[in-house]
Amino acid sequence: MEIKETPIKGLIELVPRIFEDERGMFFESFHEKHLQEAGINKKFVQDNQSFSTGGVLRGLHLQTAPFAQGKLVRVITGSVMDVAVDLRQDSPTFGEHWSIVLDAKRNNMLFIPEGFAHGFLTLEDQTIFSYKCTNVYHPESEGGLRWNDPDLNIDWGIDQPLLSEKDKVHKNFINFMTLFI
Repeated sequence: MEIKETPIKGLIELVPRIFEDERGMFFESFHEKHLQEAGINKKFVQDNQSFSTGGVLRGLHLQTAPFAQGKLVRVITGSVMDVAVDLRQDSPTFGEHWSIVLDAKRNNMLFIPEGFAHGFLTLEDQTIFSYKCTNVYHPESEGGLRWNDPDLNIDWGIDQPLLSEKDKVHKNFINFMTLFI
């Protein structure tokens, strides 16, 4: 497995070795030892999966402490633009975001540690997105940031994504942070 550091400390791209032949292909989608070698020493306690048509934007979602979640995310079919926003107040990259295309051809994965908001935009119809979480879902700890927040300035490459009602009303970054300062 290839381990790629990103410009934001703690965000790690993992690219598995894929074995292909006339029958199809095989790869390890989870291997605890490889994660530990990448510095990811987490216990995963919940798996989630979503199915979306193209142009669906889910996020930017987060859970606050003590129910904050780290996530190991990947695409099973299709592709997404995956975005993580650093909300760790003591981080030198606080308020910055990083994005990557995750797709079912490369089977690349992204580890997002606790303390990040996360979202993704489906780039293809029939996209299946999977994530392993380090903590269980806790509705009272759930929060989110506006996908098109001017301070975050994320270039999603789309003006009118398909959004849930909940994702349409998330707070702007500046309003969200005042709750914690």
